[in-house]
Amino acid sequence: MDFFEKIGTALVSKGKEAAETAKKLAGIAHLRSRIATCEEVVKKNYLEIGKAYYEAHGEAPEAFVEKQCRAIRDAEAAIEELREKIREKKGL
Repeated sequence: MDFFEKIGTALVSKGKEAAETAKKLAGIAHLRSRIATCEEVVKKNYLEIGKAYYEAHGEAPEAFVEKQCRAIRDAEAAIEELREKIREKKGL
């Protein structure tokens, strides 16, 4: 086998390896994307459950979420105060 044939064989071999590596990486990226989508679904639904709980029990929450419900009420009150200050500054 002459020199150029050896180089050609080596290039073809490395090209196949690179293609397989790229294929694996693309597959991994696709799976990671699907994982991220599933995580977003979980997060969204956790938030919806929490909001539904707060709307139903926020004024008299169970002890395990009392701190969080109080923090939400305090933040909502602060938001309203800040909005009122904005209205005052606008002269409304």
